[in-house]
Amino acid sequence: MEMMPVVALGVGTLGVLTLLLFALSGPSVEKARARRLTSLRARHSEEANALVAAQMRRIAAARANRMDAAAMRFLPKPDALKKRLSMTGKPWTVGQYGAVTLGCIAFFAILLMFIGAPIALSLLIAVAVGAGLPHMVVGYFIKARLGKFNSKFPDAIELLVRGLRSGLPITETIGVVAAEIDGPIGVEFRSITDKMKIGRTLDAALQDTADRLGTPEFQFFCITIAIQRETGGNLAETLANLANVLRMRGQMKLKIKAMSSESKASAYIVGSLPFIVFGMIWMINASYMQGFFHDQRLMVAGGGGLIWMSIGAFIMGKMVNFEI
Repeated sequence: MEMMPVVALGVGTLGVLTLLLFALSGPSVEKARARRLTSLRARHSEEANALVAAQMRRIAAARANRMDAAAMRFLPKPDALKKRLSMTGKPWTVGQYGAVTLGCIAFFAILLMFIGAPIALSLLIAVAVGAGLPHMVVGYFIKARLGKFNSKFPDAIELLVRGLRSGLPITETIGVVAAEIDGPIGVEFRSITDKMKIGRTLDAALQDTADRLGTPEFQFFCITIAIQRETGGNLAETLANLANVLRMRGQMKLKIKAMSSESKASAYIVGSLPFIVFGMIWMINASYMQGFFHDQRLMVAGGGGLIWMSIGAFIMGKMVNFEI
């Protein structure tokens, strides 16, 4: 009987890790190629087996769409969540995000109940952590992708400038950038060219990408092209100046990051020490620390300490955060 909580905890951990691996893993190239070949065979074949297979795939796609629709019905602000997931550059859906969130909530609730926490407190902490952890993971991937985009964006603009000075129109140079530069730059510029191929104007395609990325750098690029199309002038020279400004902006960000790194490290150390000490004492004498989950006075004191620590972390974060 004593091994049952450990076994249940292990099974729950394995289930959550499986959900995370399923939701965060990207598409398989081999599976995508096989799926396309199978769809081509089904489309051009008259055999009954191929038609049945195509029908089964449509049913599976309909189920996936129903799962996403159910998640969008219960999750708050589904449109904003869908936009955030698209900003990561990963093929994540709202349904997968909802499944991972529920798995995290169940895992942390079971874990806290096994270590002796009250049911109400366990559910409250599990909901907070289970809902916050996927949000933080998505935010991390968005930040990493935007960082890669902004680091190569001045190079993309300079490539546009060279194409314009050689006599190519702006639409052709955007296609050259999409083909020559890999990573987020190539993906976003490729989406712009695809939208223009189906009839969207250049301004509309650029604005759609700017709304999805939400970065000031790309907004500057869109405004520059829009102003030049309305007033005229040398677009190559204007974009060259914009690339220089963006490089100086990136250098200023790196300088600020280097100057504030010591303060951030101090904040991380000071903020993590109470939790580290709490965990160490829990491992040494768990019954001594369980009073924070049973004694109302200790619960109030612990909650007050967390509130004050949160206020201090918020203030320190604002002190080292500079807008350029």
